[in-house]
Amino acid sequence: MRKQKKKKHFEIIRNIRIEEMAAEGKCLARHENLVIFVKDVAPGDVVDLQVTKQKKNFLEAAPVHFHAYSELRLEPFCEHFGVCGGCKWQHIGYDTQLYYKQKQVKDNLERIGKIGHKPVNPILGSKETTYYRNKLEYTFSNNSWLTSEQIKSGQEYDRNALGFHIPGRFDKILDIKHCYLQPEPSNNIRLAVRQYAKMHGLVFFDMVKMQGFLRNLIVRTANTGEVMVILQVYHEDDAALFGLLGHLKDTFPEITSLQYVVNPKGNETFHDLDVVCYHGEPYIHEQMEDLRFRVGPKSFYQTNSDQAYALYRLTREMAALTGSEVVYDLYTGAGTIANFVARQCKEVIGVEYVESAIVDARINSQINNITNTRFYAGDMREVLNDAFIAEHGRPDVIITDPPRAGMHPDVVEKLNEIKAKRIVYVSCNPSTQARDLEGLSANYEVTQIQPVDMFPQTHHVENIVTLELKS
Repeated sequence: MRKQKKKKHFEIIRNIRIEEMAAEGKCLARHENLVIFVKDVAPGDVVDLQVTKQKKNFLEAAPVHFHAYSELRLEPFCEHFGVCGGCKWQHIGYDTQLYYKQKQVKDNLERIGKIGHKPVNPILGSKETTYYRNKLEYTFSNNSWLTSEQIKSGQEYDRNALGFHIPGRFDKILDIKHCYLQPEPSNNIRLAVRQYAKMHGLVFFDMVKMQGFLRNLIVRTANTGEVMVILQVYHEDDAALFGLLGHLKDTFPEITSLQYVVNPKGNETFHDLDVVCYHGEPYIHEQMEDLRFRVGPKSFYQTNSDQAYALYRLTREMAALTGSEVVYDLYTGAGTIANFVARQCKEVIGVEYVESAIVDARINSQINNITNTRFYAGDMREVLNDAFIAEHGRPDVIITDPPRAGMHPDVVEKLNEIKAKRIVYVSCNPSTQARDLEGLSANYEVTQIQPVDMFPQTHHVENIVTLELKS
């Protein structure tokens, strides 16, 4: 018989003062020359810590007792705080959040990017700190997560849930009563779907056994007032499906795009599946200045519409376009930045890996009567070659907005070869951005750094950097 591995028991460290915020939303403390990364605390808390992971140079820990609470703390406004995986910084004020986000950018650029002590512009905060998202994705489960209080109560609970994944658990969903991330009718739609499903005996999905009917619900709200709802089910059942969709259509006349997906796969992704429009148009529109951007069920669009406009406006300013430039927009997505700057330059060449996004980018040019954009799909390392540059012209300005992993080293090296006069690097991950900037430092000098907060109540921060070619 195989011997069971004993669970390792770590010590409790007492009376530790939390010093500051660190990476990934955790806080930092020190004990006996070791750095400790701690979750669920705030700078200034004095706590007893249960060590959860021990490495050579650092520890990870969780609080088990608070001796004193930080003056920076606020009472979290959401009843799901501490259990739900989102909005992990609700317990500290927004000014404090902005301070640590700006510090995160500065620290990464100096430590990883070796930028030196360059001035960082004051972070641009979000006007709205709640109800700022334009998209939320909810998951159905027949085995909802129970809080410790619910378990201790001994009561029986309805285990059907419609909400968010518990961090680190693919199979556990927290049933959400009210979410402060997306404006109405998001909460009302979710609650109406759950109520209808329970009243009519629709089966919530079992993610372990891979059986059931209802899988996923996406709500997208646009700044034009248009609303998209996408219902994902595991198998065909016209009576159940159309009954629920008809109920939503009748109850929420503000839904302008009501769609569904039948997904028999092992995961909830549907980029390779057909999305069927049950009611309204198969898309909604977002507005920026006099531009309209079409957003389909598979489209990427920045999830904070107001701050996306601020981010793109700053990007355009930092590109310092005069009207005569050839601009390359790398990782162009649905061409939002490309179309946003097109009227200020001679031509924009957009490159993106996802083909459906390139289709969106071309449509967005067409509906806005923009004729000086060209978009291409493919792996950036393969597309951005000498033949491509010879065909489209050497760029005067490069705008790059890569995913969280940053740019591949081959792409960084290619930018060093191209030697565009100016690069504007937009990033959702200051650490990978700093790494890439270090790779460009032989040929480029950082001249402007502008953090932007897109996601209040979280540790995430965007950053825009302007690089000028050295003479």
